[in-house]
Amino acid sequence: MSGTLAVTTTDVARITERLFLTLGDRKRNLTAFWVLLVLAGVIASAGVVADSTATVIGAMIVAPLMTPILGTALALVLADRRQLATNIALVLGAATAVVAIGFLIGLTVQVDVVAATNSQVSGRVSPRLIDLLAAVATGMVGAFALVRADVSDTLPGVAIAISLVPPLAVVGLTLESGEAGEAVGALLLFGTNVAAIIATGTVVMIAAGIRHVAAEADLADVTVGRLRGRSLVTVAASLVLVAVPLAAGSVRVLQEQRLVSQAEPIATSWAAAKGWQVSDVFLRGSSLHVVVIGTPPGPEGDDLRAAFDAEGLADVEVELTLVVGGSETLDGA
Repeated sequence: MSGTLAVTTTDVARITERLFLTLGDRKRNLTAFWVLLVLAGVIASAGVVADSTATVIGAMIVAPLMTPILGTALALVLADRRQLATNIALVLGAATAVVAIGFLIGLTVQVDVVAATNSQVSGRVSPRLIDLLAAVATGMVGAFALVRADVSDTLPGVAIAISLVPPLAVVGLTLESGEAGEAVGALLLFGTNVAAIIATGTVVMIAAGIRHVAAEADLADVTVGRLRGRSLVTVAASLVLVAVPLAAGSVRVLQEQRLVSQAEPIATSWAAAKGWQVSDVFLRGSSLHVVVIGTPPGPEGDDLRAAFDAEGLADVEVELTLVVGGSETLDGA
């Protein structure tokens, strides 16, 4: 693999110039970064509010957040403390800015932007271990494309695959809507993606020999310090740190799916006996929601409660929603 990833002095100069925004024309680089970030934040927030997947994807492509995150990985590999601090500050500042943009846009919306009514939110507030696996793979592709200039055309695809700005927009929007728990979930997804990109970027850059080439080339403005083992341990620990709540989330989702799978046939049988039809069975928070459709008179919920209790679901809170169907002709005067 090292032969496949081996870099030259030209590659190292290209990578550092691309990832370290304070090198070269600092003002131009940082201006472009913040303009694109703000626009990406607005696009992502608007896309989430409109529940538009296409708009959210557009924000992913525009967003420049991958640059300082991979820059953090490069700074770790080179053991350049100044660039490490700069890139971490850029990531934290950018994340705060997007959350603020999402919150402000949420103030202009009359309805709450929450998981119960918005698929863009619901898909980002309950991260699982599979999200970490996807982030690791995507981060690996991004780092590989950066090291290998001949495959850099894949970077737009990486931007779409790795979700950075949309979760932050969701954090701001859900905070404004009063759903702090959902905001924490979206923030965890962002943290998962950041940790995965830094970890995989560090591994790929070390394997490519960037430290060795940079030290021998003695490039201007590129510092190669002493790489300490604790730095690598910190990177690995960050992955473990996010994996714990993700594992808990995966277990919770599995339990919820099992509960819904157990409850659905019970509700279907009960509704059929009453001449009604089950429209949906889902969990929202700790409550099991059963939605049934039919014509008046509506069925009594006591029988459904008894049916659930008989099947071992006595400790599950159930909310029954009756959707009354039928039609009536209204004659004019």
